[in-house]
Amino acid sequence: MATVFWDTQGVILVDFLSRGETANSDSCIDTLKILRARILRVRPDMDIGNVLLLHDNARPHTSIRTKETIASFWWTILTHQSNSPDLAPSSYYLFCHMKQGLRGKHYENDEEVKNAVKKWLKEQPRHFYKAGIHAFVKRWNVALERGCDCIEK
Repeated sequence: MATVFWDTQGVILVDFLSRGETANSDSCIDTLKILRARILRVRPDMDIGNVLLLHDNARPHTSIRTKETIASFWWTILTHQSNSPDLAPSSYYLFCHMKQGLRGKHYENDEEVKNAVKKWLKEQPRHFYKAGIHAFVKRWNVALERGCDCIEK
């Protein structure tokens, strides 16, 4: 499983869950700590206390310990329903395009897959990521106007 943190400028962090490893609050917290350090390194001009983090309601994301960790960073959590993939930029935009870009290729092992994913993400131009975030904002606003948690049925 890949978790990708990205913004209008591109990918900040790609984190892979090892085969057989379970996503839980400990792994989520570890990833968030790595993300925070990575933001400080790759986005030095960014206000680290002004991060908007989009999370669904998966148990690792909603555990008390995870929420406490995020609160200690002074980050704001944007929540959405897990049945609303059209409001999850990685699901409806990033992974959709990645799937098309990697379609038809075969890999010998997990490391080859990870390397292919990282390479594909790195090859995308900055405007690709900017368009994805802007599409999310547009969809989010439509959902708010309609008073629902999704756009497409």
